[in-house]
Amino acid sequence: MKQTAVTFRAAKGDRKLAMITAYDYSIARLMDDAADAILVGDSLGMVMMGLDDTLSVGMDDMIHHCAAVARAAQKALVVCDMPFMSYQISPQQACGNAGRLIREGRAQAVKLEGGADFAPHVEAIVRASIPVMGHIGLTPQSLHSLGGYKVQGKSAEAAQKMLDDARALEKAGAFAIVLECVPTPLAARITREIGIPTIGIGAGPDCDGQVLVWQDMLGITERLSPKFVKRFAPVGDTMRAAFAAYADEVRAGTFPGPEHCFSMDEELLNRLY
Repeated sequence: MKQTAVTFRAAKGDRKLAMITAYDYSIARLMDDAADAILVGDSLGMVMMGLDDTLSVGMDDMIHHCAAVARAAQKALVVCDMPFMSYQISPQQACGNAGRLIREGRAQAVKLEGGADFAPHVEAIVRASIPVMGHIGLTPQSLHSLGGYKVQGKSAEAAQKMLDDARALEKAGAFAIVLECVPTPLAARITREIGIPTIGIGAGPDCDGQVLVWQDMLGITERLSPKFVKRFAPVGDTMRAAFAAYADEVRAGTFPGPEHCFSMDEELLNRLY
């Protein structure tokens, strides 16, 4: 069954939701059967483009990668991040760029960072019949104002604001909310108190679902992995070994072998001379 924003939201309290990032057709095809949702995250700036953060990723980048993923996803819901400064200026700007991600990027939902301050932006996008996933806690696009990649909601005031933000996003029409780097008890409280799914990343097991960057979970990236990442397979090690074996065989002249080559009638070949 094809997942939609409606079926995704309806899963709350019934089953856990698995979301994984993808940025290209081949990887999206491999995860389509397993994932409830595929997130085309602006994290592509770091894992695909080699940037230090997500702030330099633009609309054209997101559209290009999302369209590739959407062509592969036959079952999973495709959610696309709205990049930095594509929605912050006004609800009208947010609505226009969300429309581009749907029309040109073939996304089925969009995700934006921020709480109650961006509730009007969420409302505008939802009124345009575009499903919206929220994102609170550690919001990477606010890296500089947050003072770095830190766990959020650790004080009473910050925890209350996060709970209020979650309620505001639900009221604005969001169908789900990502909670990133949030203390487990707070994430559990938010999950209990709102009627839409929470998707955790560094927010503990009580969320309604989880999301991870695929390069992190398979050991592809060489950057330091956050505490919340679990490596599910040493794919990076396997790939490095395969690339090295290929290079060794090329240099030794053992690849390609006879089984990889095409024959030709020798009489036809002699005519060339």
